Amino acid sequence: MNSTLQITGDMASKSYANILDLDPDKLLDIPQTPRSLPRVMTIPGIIADSNNDSNSDKTCRERKIIVANMLPLHIQRDPDTLKLTFTFDEDSLLWQLKDGFSPETEFIYIGSLKVEVDATEQEEVAQKLLDEYNCVPTFLPQDLQKKYYAGFCKHQLWPLFHYMLPMCPDHADRFDRVLWKAYVSANKIFADKVMEVANPEDDYIWVHDYHLMILPTFLRNRCNRIKLGFFLHSPFPSSEIYRTLPVRDEILKGLLNCDLIGFHTFDYARHFLSCCSRMMGLDYESKRGHIGLDYFGRTVYIKILPVGIHMGRLESVLNLQITLRKVKEIAERFKGKKLIVGVDDMDIFKGISLKLLAFEYLLQIHVSLRGKLVLIQIVNPARSTGKDVQEAKRETYLIINRINEAYGSPEYSPVVLIDRPVARYEKSAYYSMADCCIVNAVRDGMNLVPYKYIVCRQNSPISDENARTSMLVVSEFVGCSPSLSGAIRVNPWDIESVAVALNSAIVMKESEKQLRHLKHYKYVSSHNVGYWARSFLQDLKRASKDHDNKRCWGIGFGLGFRVMSMSPGFRKLSPDAIVSAYKRSNKRAIFLDYDGTLVAHSSIVKTPSVEVVRILNVLCNDPKNTVFIVSGRGKDTLSDWLAPCKGLGLAAEHGYFMRWGGSLEWECGVVGGDLEWKEIAEPVMELYRESTDGSTIEVKESGLVWHHQDADPDFGSCQAKELLVHLENVLANEPALVKRGRHIVEVKPQGVSKGLVAEKVVCGMIEKGEAPDFVCCIGDDRSDEDMFESIMNMIPNPNTNTNTNSRCGEGVEIFACTVGRKPSKAKYYLDDTVDVVRLLSGLANASDPKPSSNPASFQVTFDAVF
Repeated sequence: MNSTLQITGDMASKSYANILDLDPDKLLDIPQTPRSLPRVMTIPGIIADSNNDSNSDKTCRERKIIVANMLPLHIQRDPDTLKLTFTFDEDSLLWQLKDGFSPETEFIYIGSLKVEVDATEQEEVAQKLLDEYNCVPTFLPQDLQKKYYAGFCKHQLWPLFHYMLPMCPDHADRFDRVLWKAYVSANKIFADKVMEVANPEDDYIWVHDYHLMILPTFLRNRCNRIKLGFFLHSPFPSSEIYRTLPVRDEILKGLLNCDLIGFHTFDYARHFLSCCSRMMGLDYESKRGHIGLDYFGRTVYIKILPVGIHMGRLESVLNLQITLRKVKEIAERFKGKKLIVGVDDMDIFKGISLKLLAFEYLLQIHVSLRGKLVLIQIVNPARSTGKDVQEAKRETYLIINRINEAYGSPEYSPVVLIDRPVARYEKSAYYSMADCCIVNAVRDGMNLVPYKYIVCRQNSPISDENARTSMLVVSEFVGCSPSLSGAIRVNPWDIESVAVALNSAIVMKESEKQLRHLKHYKYVSSHNVGYWARSFLQDLKRASKDHDNKRCWGIGFGLGFRVMSMSPGFRKLSPDAIVSAYKRSNKRAIFLDYDGTLVAHSSIVKTPSVEVVRILNVLCNDPKNTVFIVSGRGKDTLSDWLAPCKGLGLAAEHGYFMRWGGSLEWECGVVGGDLEWKEIAEPVMELYRESTDGSTIEVKESGLVWHHQDADPDFGSCQAKELLVHLENVLANEPALVKRGRHIVEVKPQGVSKGLVAEKVVCGMIEKGEAPDFVCCIGDDRSDEDMFESIMNMIPNPNTNTNTNSRCGEGVEIFACTVGRKPSKAKYYLDDTVDVVRLLSGLANASDPKPSSNPASFQVTFDAVF
């Protein structure tokens, strides 16, 4: 077995107990945090001692483990006792999502605390949080927390994911490998905590956001069958941006160790899929409406669903007396004026200064709005510090002062800036009173401000019917934009257009405002946070349902670890086993693909080596053997390359042409085949060749092949999908079959496949009274799957009465083998062409040395067989 191959059973893997030791980079010397939980939760709803498995027969509840950077808790230290006190943060998305499930569903939260806890208190705090709040703290050391969160997350990943490249020191920080090592170390600590409390083959584990993007690698390494989902709450950048990240592969591989990956929008998902295609050669396909990536036999599903808000929480705030008082205060203060509200964090991506410039331009060109229009700009506390934040704040104040000086008066301020912590009730009051809400971010993952504004307008405490309308001006670069079809979408950089949009929102007829509002409210109320969480976890359950039906291998070290997943019977072909069966047999049929099987795809020289020719000759000279090369290449090429192998059977162009021996004539496998459809297909392919740089057309006698391996990966894949549909439409009534393969789209005659070749050869042997009792088939491509399926179907089924003339005898031994460990209809695999040649050499050494009979004696015409 390969030294990098780790075979695991149903239990968690123990061979890589500390994956950090295997990482090629020397990691930070960070002390291990004390084990904060003296007990291990092994069964949902049950806490047991780590050495006690007696609870395994107890009834358990369905359990979800939510993993995020921070726990959904408010924390305070009592000034008298100095003890920490905790309350749930009811505004936290992680806390709100549980309302989408029944009370029987148990949630465990894993994350960091917002305060540092002394090592002497950690065990007591951890036990209290677990017992009373179902929370498990990670307790990252302060230095590690700073490097991991403030360093790598906020100064490396966050700017990059928002399209900011570190072109110079003033704009984002240069990549610092020390910070990356801290990120790896922190993710490892999170993994330790998850495995302390998780029953990995029963619990559903849901990881949140970019802080923990390599956590799935650690968890998948511990247990191959872990049920693991990930949701990214930030944008995912285009491949041109993402591939500048020095650790791009490690993060992609981390995400691909999940069963389900969630994104707010299709754009974010498309960028992720593009990165997987360009950097890892992975292609995706839609499977019954679900997007899936095939990754070493596992299907990694992609979920596209924007998060929602908690309707009940927001509506309850609107009914508070303090909210009603604030609403009345706002109504009196801004009586007779139109209000525009904006709520943003103070950072460079929220576009506050661009919004202010647009508002300034609006007042400049529409004199009638002066004194009647007010922009309420609420600024949330900055989530990070730095030069960029300070510059954004300074620019914001500068523009506001300029606007108020130019267009204001003692009784009127065009812009009201609220730059302090604002309570939820106060924000809700401003939402409910605003005629328009503007979100002008230049890049934002989701942004729930528009959703909150819509709900507050619908449930406004004021009696005015106009409160049941709302208008939104939304940047096209925020995640909520696609779901708000009634909003006025803007490019935040186009200041004049934003000003026009604001004016349109203010002067629009009330009837149209109401229609837009009702459309938005219907969507927001039906796609709330509970719906989002329920939908994600339902898809996670579906994505991981086949875990127990698969056989898993752990492959690779460190952050390159991944799992190979195959059917239970799939295993490496043992040379000893096949040689033993080979020696016992009397009549043998051997089918071999050429490219990727006898000669590597990467090889510049495509002609067979001297060793391959020698092996084929030995096999062909054994009177018990019938050996065929079955290839997609043309007959002239195969005749030339394999001319030294006189007794070798050849099937060219997937079996359209066949020859039973080197001295015999080629025969057409499709009698009277109509190829007039080539005149229809070739102009279509030529159109795509001209429009796809790097693509080529291969013209065969039996068909046409469009190659795009040298084209741009994304564009080539996109064009291949389009060409496939185009050809299927124009050839719908023609005797032609359109198939997509690895970097190709091929059109060939109906009734031609490698599977039919195998069937014809075996049936020909049966007709001669020489039914094979040994069949070996080796190939690496999708087209070879037809051969595998065909020879596997030749095994007699004892439960059916089948005509044995068309099948092998009951004692037949069949070896269907694919090259490379990948999903296949074959039951065996070999690693590469070197393994294939070595295996065939073993068969040749076991062959009967007597010369073969005339190869022509094996020839049976197709008309006689069928």
